[in-house]
Amino acid sequence: MSMSISGANTTQATTWAGASMRTPPAQKMANLFDKIDTSGSGTISQDQFNQAFQSMNPPKDFKNAGSDQLWSQLDPNNTGSVSKQDFVNTMTQLRAQMHGKHHHHAASSADTSTQQTPAQTASQSVSSLSELGGSINLTA
Repeated sequence: MSMSISGANTTQATTWAGASMRTPPAQKMANLFDKIDTSGSGTISQDQFNQAFQSMNPPKDFKNAGSDQLWSQLDPNNTGSVSKQDFVNTMTQLRAQMHGKHHHHAASSADTSTQQTPAQTASQSVSSLSELGGSINLTA
């Protein structure tokens, strides 16, 4: 019995989550970028992103944020395009932040800024690495 893990032969709609729950988040986002970058240019435009946002099935948190809000995170300097590396890094980070909100039930606030303390950033980095299956030894 052979199984395809690429998902290329499935008839289900393409989702932002990827073909397998075991796929690391960064790999899922890289795969997603490749699907959005239909021209193979190595960058995506806001139009390409918006089209993918409409035609694919983004997670509920991403849907709730909206494509314009996500794009502003992806392209903070308003260059009009995003590289694969920036897309993967930013979307993986956003996914971890949104995922964390559901588990920690942070107090809601009118301030929706994304400013974080170094400790929060480090904690998320450790958490993200843990999700990727790595182990971290913080002792010297």
